[in-house]
Amino acid sequence: MSLFEQQELYVYNSLSKTKEKFSPIHPGAVGMYVCGPTVYSNVHMGNCRTFLSFDLVFRYLKQLGYKVRYVRNITDAGHLENDGESGDDPILKKARIEKLEPMEVVQKYTVDFHETMGKFNALPPSIEPTATGHIIEQIQIVERIISEGYAYEKNGSVYFDVAKFDQDHKYGKLSGRNLEDTISNTRELTTQSEKRNPQDFALWKKAEPQHIMHWPSPWSDGFPGWHLECTAMSTKYLGNNFDIHGGGMDLKFPHHECEIAQAEACNHESPVNVWMHTNMLTLNGKKMSKSTGNNILPGELFSGENDILSKAFSPAVSKFFMFQAHYRSILDFSNDALVASEKGYNRLMESYRSLDNISTSTAGSFDVSKWRQSCYDAMNDDFNSPILIAQLFEASKYINGLKEGKETISADDLGLLQKTMHDFIFDVLGLVDTTSENNSDGNKLTGAVELLIELRNQARSNKDFATSDQIRDQLLEAGIQLNDGKDGTTFSLN
Repeated sequence: MSLFEQQELYVYNSLSKTKEKFSPIHPGAVGMYVCGPTVYSNVHMGNCRTFLSFDLVFRYLKQLGYKVRYVRNITDAGHLENDGESGDDPILKKARIEKLEPMEVVQKYTVDFHETMGKFNALPPSIEPTATGHIIEQIQIVERIISEGYAYEKNGSVYFDVAKFDQDHKYGKLSGRNLEDTISNTRELTTQSEKRNPQDFALWKKAEPQHIMHWPSPWSDGFPGWHLECTAMSTKYLGNNFDIHGGGMDLKFPHHECEIAQAEACNHESPVNVWMHTNMLTLNGKKMSKSTGNNILPGELFSGENDILSKAFSPAVSKFFMFQAHYRSILDFSNDALVASEKGYNRLMESYRSLDNISTSTAGSFDVSKWRQSCYDAMNDDFNSPILIAQLFEASKYINGLKEGKETISADDLGLLQKTMHDFIFDVLGLVDTTSENNSDGNKLTGAVELLIELRNQARSNKDFATSDQIRDQLLEAGIQLNDGKDGTTFSLN
């Protein structure tokens, strides 16, 4: 029996606004689509949180034994300002500023995105399609929507008729907005005179003379609307109805709402069973914003080259910090929170490494099987990473008790404990143990601390308790805690 048959996974569905038991369309297989980056600048931490959250989902589904097709797109065309309706394409704007071809901008920041996600040890998706690579599919969808009567052409551009769609279906089912709300909140845009109604959105835009990126279509030389690419690529690789669609909370409206409308208009069925949305990041209690300077990029976080934090934090520690909040919760970046998270990360890694040196007995004082299920229970509750981490720290306490001789464990339980810790720390959370990877620094630190432990042992033998206590206390101030047990003294990083 596969793990997914033994475990009951519940996922919060933004569409129904409830947690639902997850049942994939095809038993044993999951199709998941996540809106990827618009590649005109360095990926920011808010993006990283979203992609790491879905990396966690991807990893856990694989851990359960599902065959997962994970599709995450690259937006390299058609994403205008003003919710994709008018203004400058940010890629073209950056191309003019940097005096580059648009595809040079795309390549530069796609590489940056991949390098950053690699530093976070995120798994690559199964398929990573680009908007420019699927122009034909997008044109075909526009043609189908027109033939169904839900779109119209005006001056070479094509718009989705939201009012007509709302009569036959329901526009706003994901965001909870009704059509009247969208009408009253629609901004006055320069292209609005072409539309039948202000809330209609572009499926295809005729290119202005200065617009570099454009393609031939039955209506004009132009480019696809922002919302169209995700409908085209998700349905191409996952089918007209698939299991999970994810993205940031900011995409729920209008982007995902428009995706649903487009797909239902041309395919006559709901495109997605479960919609998942990650919440936002704040920095020191305020919204992250480039314009106000309250912003930090991943590279600045890793290098420490910023005016916000007191030191550099590794990708592993930063990722561990983010997973200490649930993906649907607002997460605040602050120096104190990151420092505390780094200490916790170090303790967890030290506990895991020390399992290699644990002595076994005939029986254990801790129910490892029950604890193991509690780890699955945490992830089965809408991928609750903070509860999972709390369970890992419970095991860490037990391991410290084993090191000090206060707890016992059987050989079978030790093997299960070690495997479960490995599965959830490295395979599910996707962490790496940087505390043992820093060149020879870890070995040098171990050697230095072991020398101090030996000097302390000599002082204790000579009844020089003042020196013994001084060594212990000064190491503790430096973040190194000595642990005295029946098998000698070990140390851990706080």
